[in-house]
Amino acid sequence: MLGSLTACTQSPTGRSQVLLFSENDMQRLGEQSFAQLKEQETISADGALNRYVQCVTNHLVAEVPGGGQWEVVLFDSKQVNAFALPGGKVGVYSGLFTVAETQDQLAAVIGHEIAHVLARHSNERVSRTQLTNIGLSAADTALGQSGLRQPAMAALGLGVQVGYLLPYGREQEAEADRLGLQLMARAGFDPQQSVALWRNMSAQSGSQPPELLSTHPSHGTRIQGLSALMPEASNLYMQARAQGKQPACRR
Repeated sequence: MLGSLTACTQSPTGRSQVLLFSENDMQRLGEQSFAQLKEQETISADGALNRYVQCVTNHLVAEVPGGGQWEVVLFDSKQVNAFALPGGKVGVYSGLFTVAETQDQLAAVIGHEIAHVLARHSNERVSRTQLTNIGLSAADTALGQSGLRQPAMAALGLGVQVGYLLPYGREQEAEADRLGLQLMARAGFDPQQSVALWRNMSAQSGSQPPELLSTHPSHGTRIQGLSALMPEASNLYMQARAQGKQPACRR
């Protein structure tokens, strides 16, 4: 029965994906979520920083097929974070500037987030959650009111967390690293700065939880992965510079 609900496709890197929702569905969800965030969070009134973030994003989006105009909002918050949502939405928290010290490092972050959208990772995540919830509901009904219900549900939840959804999240992150690195290089941003960014991130965050218990790769794993992709990204960067793509976004 679940098989009849799924739509199987491939990500930009050729990885198999299960998507349950249309692009219109995801765009609507992204727009609604972004509107809610803008109501809940404090939007920065710093004109120079807003222009800076918009400038970096514009150069990246120019390399996206059919890129269009993405809405960019800078939130006044100490969070070291950024995100992108379906429907062409980008949010950056001002705390990110404590680790993203240059335009290239900021491009590495925003490029990574845009890559999540281009690879339809939000659709994957929502689809997988929907399928998981269907499975949990079925298990709950089958177990009924028996004495085994609570421990069995706990075991199923643990199995889902570390046995299926967790590796899936890391796979998405690695894919977004690869696509984001290509995107920033094509836009004329130095891909080597992505490694510098994650070294800054590692220095600031200090000790991390064990990689087994995190949906994101450790900083060391991420740096290794980016370094392995650098020859291809460097070629794209040199081609972009030869074409006159030389971003000059300043804070």
